[in-house]
Amino acid sequence: MARLNTGARWTIVGVVLVAALIAVMLSQQHDQQRRLRQGQEPVAARERRDADTPEALAELRRQAQLPPCPTAGANPGMGELAGITLECSGVRVPVGPVLAGRQVVLNLWAYWCGPCADELPAMAELQRRAGDRLSVVTVHQDENEAAGLAKLTELHVRLPMLQDGARRIAAALKSPNVMPTTILIRADGSVARVLPRSFTSADEIGAEVEQALGMRF
Repeated sequence: MARLNTGARWTIVGVVLVAALIAVMLSQQHDQQRRLRQGQEPVAARERRDADTPEALAELRRQAQLPPCPTAGANPGMGELAGITLECSGVRVPVGPVLAGRQVVLNLWAYWCGPCADELPAMAELQRRAGDRLSVVTVHQDENEAAGLAKLTELHVRLPMLQDGARRIAAALKSPNVMPTTILIRADGSVARVLPRSFTSADEIGAEVEQALGMRF
C-alpha cells in the first residue's frame, strides 16, 4: 500500500479540522435558534464578564459614585422595554417600569468608544440643566462593566448606568449598530427619536430634546 506523503497527510488533517469546526458552528447556531424560539437569550449574549463579580466591582462603584436609576412607578409598561431586567448602578431593575412615566434620554455607549467619551460630559450637563423634568440614563453596551465604571470615573460623569453587554435595549428599540446612539423616549414609552450620532455639547442634545419631546431649557 502506498504511503501518503507529509503534505497529503496535513491536507487531510486540515479538511477534518475544518469539517469539525463547521459541525460545531452549525450545532451552536441550531441551539441558539432553539433558545430564541423558546424565548431564551442566546448563549453568547452576556451582560458582563465572569470576572466582573460584585466583589470585583465594589471599589469601582464606590469611586464612580453613580446615582441610582429612577424608582419604578405604577405603570409596568414602557413599550418595547417591558420585560427587560438589567443592573443599574449596582442594583437589578426592571427597565420598563423604572423609566415609565417620564421623559427619557438613553445614551448607548461603550468604554472603548472615543466619540462616546467626548459626549458623555455633555449628557451630564444636559441632566443638570433639566433637573427632574428629564432622566438621562447611560447604557453601557460592552461586557466589561469594570472598564465602563472606570471610564465614567475618569470623565467625572455621574449618571445612572445600565449594564447591557448583550445589547438587549438596542435590540428591543431596533437601534442601529452604531455608538454612540441617543434614544429619546416619551413619557408613554414610545420612541420619539433615534439619533445614531455623537454630540459635542448639551446645547446640541437639548435642541433635539426640544424638538422631539417639547421640552425647553
